[in-house]
Order: sequence, then C-alpha cells, then structure tokens
Amino acid sequence: MKKILAVTACPTGVAHTYMAAESLIKAAKAKEISLKVETRGAVGVENELSEQEISEAHAIIVAADTDVLESRFAGKPVVRVPVAQAIKNPAGLLDEALAKEAVANDYVKRVEQSKSERSSARSGPYKHLMTGVSHMLPLVVAGGLLIAISFMFGIEAFKVEGTFAAALMDIGGNSAFALMVPVLAGFIAFSIAEKPGLAPGLIGGMLASSIGAGFLGGILAGFLAGYTTQFLKKYIKLPRNLEGLKPILLIPLIASAVTGLLMIYVIGEPVKAIMDGLTNWLTALGTTNAILLGLLLGAMMAFDMGGPVNKAAYTFSVGLLASNVFGPMAAVMAAGMTPPLGLWLATLIAKNKFTKEERDAGKAASVLGISFITEGAIPFAASDPFRVIPSIVAGSAVTGALSMAFGATLRAPHGGIFVLPIPNAVSHLGLYALAIVIGTVVTAVMLSVLKKPLKSNNPA
Repeated sequence: MKKILAVTACPTGVAHTYMAAESLIKAAKAKEISLKVETRGAVGVENELSEQEISEAHAIIVAADTDVLESRFAGKPVVRVPVAQAIKNPAGLLDEALAKEAVANDYVKRVEQSKSERSSARSGPYKHLMTGVSHMLPLVVAGGLLIAISFMFGIEAFKVEGTFAAALMDIGGNSAFALMVPVLAGFIAFSIAEKPGLAPGLIGGMLASSIGAGFLGGILAGFLAGYTTQFLKKYIKLPRNLEGLKPILLIPLIASAVTGLLMIYVIGEPVKAIMDGLTNWLTALGTTNAILLGLLLGAMMAFDMGGPVNKAAYTFSVGLLASNVFGPMAAVMAAGMTPPLGLWLATLIAKNKFTKEERDAGKAASVLGISFITEGAIPFAASDPFRVIPSIVAGSAVTGALSMAFGATLRAPHGGIFVLPIPNAVSHLGLYALAIVIGTVVTAVMLSVLKKPLKSNNPA
C-alpha cells in the first residue's frame, strides 16, 4: 500500500490547521489509504513526521498557508495547496497524491538528498543554531548586495541624503542588516520551543543588537529565549478551557521579560566586550596571521562539505558582516567553491582515473561549485574519501589563505560567481578570482596524483 503523508498549517494555527487534518484523515479512512498528518498549530508541531516516514512515503500533501519546513521533502512528490483546500476537497488531494510519480534521481538530486540527510541528522544546539542561520541568510544576502550596489554610485555617495545610493544603503544597511541578529535569535528560539519562542527570541536579539553584543549576543539570546520558553511550556499548567492563553499571552510575556532582563543586566555587556575585542583583532591582523586564519577557514569549509565544521566557519564569517569585517567572508566563499570545481577539473585532466559516470557527475559538480554549493563534492568524497577529502581540504586551505593574503573582502555571503560582477561586492576582484583558480588547480592536481588509473585503460 502506498503511504501518504500530509502537513497542515494556517497562519493563526488554531482552527483551519486541525480542520484540514481531520478532513484528510476521514477521507483516507474512507478510501482505506495509509495516511499520517502533521499539524503545525499555535501550540507547536504535533504528530511530527520522522525522516524514516518521509523516506518511505509515496507522496506528501502540504496543505498550508505558512512555512512547514518543506525542504525536508526534497526528492519526494509533493502536492501543494492552501489549507482550505484540504477541508473542501480532501479526497481529491489524496487521489492527486497517489497519482504522483517518483522523481528521477540524478547527480543534483543525490546532492540534495545528502544535504537533506545531514539536515535531518542535526540535533540539539547545532540544529537550533542552523535554523537561525538559515533564516538570517536571506537578509544578509539581500542587504549586502544592496549595499554593494549603492557603492556603484561612488564609495561615499550614500552619505548624500535623498540620493538613490542613500536609499539603497538605508534598505540594505539600516534595515536588512539591522534585522540580522533579531532574526537569528528569533529562529534559534523558534527551533527550540516552536512558535511561542519566536517573540522572546526576536526581542532578545533586538536587545543584543542595540547593546552592541553582535551575533554572539544574538546566539545567546536565542538559546536563552528558547529554553526559557520550553521550560514554561512544560511546567505552566492551566485548566483546559484556559490552555489557549499559554502560547498567546503567558509564555511570550514571561519568556520575553526573563530574556530581556538577563540580556540587559547580565549577558549584554560581557558579550559586547568580547565582540569588540574580536572585531579589533580581526581588523588589525597582520599578513601572517591573516594567512593562517584564511588557511584554517578554508580547510574547515572543505573538511565535511556542509557539515558542522563547514557551518562553524561559515557562521563565524557571516556573523562578522554586521561588524563590517568582510575578509573572512571572502575567504570562506572562495574556499567553499573550490572543492566541486577542483573535482570537475580533475575529471578533465585525469580522464583515465574516472568512470564515465564520474566524468558526467563532474560537469554537474562544476555548476554547483560556481554557485557556492560545497555539497557538490559529497558524492565524490563518499565513494573515495581517503583521496578526495585530503585533496579538497588542501585546495580550499590554499584558496582561503590566498584570499586573506590578497586582502579580498566580500559583502554578500552567497551567490558564488554570480555576485562577482556586481561593482564593489568584492574587493581585489582579479586576485580573488586567481585565489579560486589556484585552489581549484591544487585540488585537481593532488587528486590526479593520488587516484589510481581504472583497471581498464579505456575509461569510457
């Protein structure tokens, strides 16, 4: 029997979420279909779908008017409708889901599957931190690029009030970047305590930003708000007819007050001192220390290709953008592009050491590489880790070190080569591109030396 999964969610998380779930369950029973429904309401996620259930499902019905973490379903057929549709026509949605066909599993799909598996393997504080970072990133990307575009009119054109450059700077720097830390903290708390944690997290993040505690303060505020909210959810008990007050009134009120007071009187100032010290150290780095930092960040980006070590380097660099420190971000993006590009080049210069399937996969990896998707190297590393991983780590370390040595800076934390043509998005553009090329060549040459020729002299 084909298994169908469903997720229902409405903006308020009260009535339609549960009405839609009930309609789907009744229709599935009438049709004798195996169905499980996850609801995302005001009290949080109930009946949550497991990774095993998702992998075994034939298709997923997403009946929602809000975010339901749909990235979990990468590679699965999905029927997407407004939540009201599941109430009106549940039988039709089930029939549509049953009629869906499996998605082809090409190289890019394998990469997406690897990313999804890694995401599902995250747990505890790391998972919560990555949830905050992933929601913060669009603000950083949009804000950084808008700031860079404002520089097209002159490096100080934004200082003239009323100009187009000033407007772009106001949008990117004074608005998008101002939201970075609150959103980071808010969604860390959301990951821990679901919807009731969002308001305390946002408030704590805003306080961290206004105090000057930066992204470190935002991270601490997010965890503080999240775990405080989780504690209150567990231990505040009300009569059943008053339960609706918990997620809307009591928990946000108490958790926000606790988080805010601790940020103001206990956490804020010490973390601000740490951030100020870190910023001053980074801006005063000598050439030797800058090269060593770039070497370390570059190696971390390639070491696990999107895993915890990679994300630690990336999060560190993204967080520094709010403090106007842009060098580490440049090193990290360049080093993250190098592994897939180096593997692609290796399949070209050492064809006799790769199968035809691997050479075809190399073409796809090159596209992922220029797009700054380091995970494009995962299928190669999984099949030959003892040769591939040292090669890509060496190439990325060289790229990161060169980027820092050249004094390259980057104002947008993503986009790969597609952000390079934007004036002032990257400084020392020619040398920056050279660092990427050199690292790519290092990876390709090293892998070509380490890999043994195929048993057949004809690699086709």
